[in-house]
Amino acid sequence: MALVVYNTLTRKKEEFIPLKEGEVRMYVCGITPYDKCHLGHGRCYVVFDAIRRYLEHKKYKVTHVQNFTDIDDKIIARAQALSKEPLSLAEENIKAYFGAMDKLNVKRAGEYPRVTEHMKEIINTVSRLIDRGYAYVVDGNVYFSIDKFVSYGKLSGRDKEEMLAGARVEVDKSKKDPLDFALWKKAKEGEIKWQSPWGEGRPGWHIECSVMSTKYLGETFDIHGGGQDLIFPHHENEIAQAESACGKPFAKYWLHNGFVTINKEKMSKSLGNFFMLDDIYKKYEPAVVRFFLLTKHYRSPVDFSDSALEETKRSLEGIEALNEKIKPTPSSPMTEKQKTLLEETEEKFEQAMDDDFNTAEAIGYVFRLVKELNIEITKAQPSISFLVNGKETINKLLSVLGIELKNISEVDMVLEAEELKKQRDEARKNRDFKKADELRKKLNELGYEVEDTPQGTFLKPKS
Repeated sequence: MALVVYNTLTRKKEEFIPLKEGEVRMYVCGITPYDKCHLGHGRCYVVFDAIRRYLEHKKYKVTHVQNFTDIDDKIIARAQALSKEPLSLAEENIKAYFGAMDKLNVKRAGEYPRVTEHMKEIINTVSRLIDRGYAYVVDGNVYFSIDKFVSYGKLSGRDKEEMLAGARVEVDKSKKDPLDFALWKKAKEGEIKWQSPWGEGRPGWHIECSVMSTKYLGETFDIHGGGQDLIFPHHENEIAQAESACGKPFAKYWLHNGFVTINKEKMSKSLGNFFMLDDIYKKYEPAVVRFFLLTKHYRSPVDFSDSALEETKRSLEGIEALNEKIKPTPSSPMTEKQKTLLEETEEKFEQAMDDDFNTAEAIGYVFRLVKELNIEITKAQPSISFLVNGKETINKLLSVLGIELKNISEVDMVLEAEELKKQRDEARKNRDFKKADELRKKLNELGYEVEDTPQGTFLKPKS
């Protein structure tokens, strides 16, 4: 089965065909570091980390870029409220971001470009947009003219009336159209600023991502990701800027993760239902949080509650407890039915992930195997081979999603012990007792006791 993804741009699932065979270039919108990370951030970056890991599992070389908007209205306002320098506040929260995401086992991106380090490129792009007639200058501010970009609205699918409602635009008589957005903002008294051809100021929010993504990934790249809340206006405006500046398609596939909800309502500060990751970590292991965030399809909302996390915690503990019970003891071969179940689990897992990265369904197949192993382990004479190989399958599949369990399988040691046992059986058959004793010693060093009986030789882990 080919990998298919839901493309927000076309509003349908499409076969994933990267621009260059075997390589994927992916840009994910990063944080504006005016505060510590919340659960919504956790959801976004766990989702795209799982997507990246699965692409790498499928042998793609992934180039992953994620920005930091380290200067912005929110940073300036928060810095003033805290009597801090804006860049100092941003740096403090960037460090906190890495701490929070490392705990969630989110792999580091290849590049983390910052707005403040790309002023030259941003100014050059704004100048190009003015020269091409897509932007205009008014009293030190530069605005993008949406009427000049004929396909404006193609990502969000909104008409102009819906855009006006969604953008919450400020009344500004200097704009030609209320939806025109700032590429460059004239500096206010006391604000941090940079010199430009239009006077001192700083970039608008949207231009930075267009500039930095194309700098590191090329004018057209494979995947652009972020939360659903960024579709309009941020991503809509990114497309308008990038395609107007370069004259080429921007990103081929647009992927957006769903919201975190609290009692079915979107998490927001205004509703007072806002959860910071550091606070959640005080009650739950980050591995539990990651597992919870992947138990829903990435485009669906995920409803957060203590009871949901408790349920996830119990599920994870159940898998880890099973891991602990299953000891790596060689035994007779598995039945054909058991072999088929392990093969089907891996196949179904891949099929689910190939269907727009359906982690929820993929994890469901893992739980089905866990259930069968729990049944097997209660039998009077369980198949140890099935248990050990099943344990290995669970760990391998969850590892694809970045879920690292305790008590990881020692299957390599099992295989080595089985080979040594075969060699020892052969030596005993040939009455080479010296070699048999040497092999017994090696098995003891691997942690196994050797028991020779009339029915055959058996290995059991040392207690």
